Amino acid sequence: MDKFTFSYPTRVYFGEGSAEQAFLAELGKVGKTVMLAYGGGSVKKNGIYDEIKTLLEQAEKNVLDFNGITPNPTYAKVQEGAELVRKHNVDFVLAVGGGSVIDCCKVISAQALLDEDIWSMEYEKGVFPVKGIPMGAVVTASGTGAEMNAGGVITHEEKKWKGGIFGIAPAFAVLNPRYTMSVPPMQVLSGAFDTLSHAMETYLGNSDSDNVSDDLALAVMRNTVVNMRRLLENINDIQARSNLMWDSAMAENGILKCGRLTDFQAHQIEHQLGAYTDCNHGQGLAVIHPAYYRHILQDAPDKFRRFAKEVFDADTAEAGVEALADFIKECGLPTRLSLLQSKVEITPEVLRQVADTCNIIKCNPRELQRDEIYDILTECL
Repeated sequence: MDKFTFSYPTRVYFGEGSAEQAFLAELGKVGKTVMLAYGGGSVKKNGIYDEIKTLLEQAEKNVLDFNGITPNPTYAKVQEGAELVRKHNVDFVLAVGGGSVIDCCKVISAQALLDEDIWSMEYEKGVFPVKGIPMGAVVTASGTGAEMNAGGVITHEEKKWKGGIFGIAPAFAVLNPRYTMSVPPMQVLSGAFDTLSHAMETYLGNSDSDNVSDDLALAVMRNTVVNMRRLLENINDIQARSNLMWDSAMAENGILKCGRLTDFQAHQIEHQLGAYTDCNHGQGLAVIHPAYYRHILQDAPDKFRRFAKEVFDADTAEAGVEALADFIKECGLPTRLSLLQSKVEITPEVLRQVADTCNIIKCNPRELQRDEIYDILTECL
């Protein structure tokens, strides 16, 4: 194990009644004005908005709505939210939604207290925020694990860039599996694949032999696959959704990353693909992963063999990657870039731009060159 410092700032309230429990314990610590942030309105249709707003009003909070946060949240929306926080002297930000809403709010929280542009501060100066407006998260679509850390994935449309911006971690997170029950099946499965991707990429980073973090990552992968298959049998299996919700949290709360470096190259490729196409994140990952793993298979043969055996009960490293590809088909997730919903036609020219601008990770099994990233993407067409 490498040297590390582990801190876990987010208090988790899990299960039925967890919102009531969390608000009772947490809202007395913050001021009167709460910005209630959400996406396109599904939380109003399924009743979660009314439930949460009632609890806020019972806690004698003044509620300010901030809606319209889209999948692949934009930098412009971050700035809009930060300005609203300043204008109304918001004391607390409550994100109600999936990873997009939570990511957006984490960065809003930090930007609201800054006198400078947060993207420029982080990417041009290498300086990161140390404070923000306090915030919490109520998860209604699991998979990203966004509620477990301070990082937010934001699309800067002017710069044709999508990537991580560090904001403020939620003080608490509400994980009630019942809140996920109205999420459409494909969104549930693509979110769960994002969880699987987090655990796979963490596992394939650099680590020593018999590393406990590797063992934990394999367990999360195995459990995610088992429970995704349960949902294929019964999409309303709330026990499976409960397990996947905790798998999602475990994959991104930092525990799997202790004492080792991580490989998030597939995520970096997908993020930049999303900057150009606005495709669904989990579905983009499902397309990219098998092609990427075929390229790096011989750079981490022992890890791939263990992944194959313990996650898919396959005998060889190659069979494990093909089992992953077959599992993606089994789940009905897209297997080609041409099957993704995209705001532009995905052409070789677009993929060349993606390859030439995506972030390259140096601690994965092998550092890729941009021409190889382009090859991986074109193999996915």
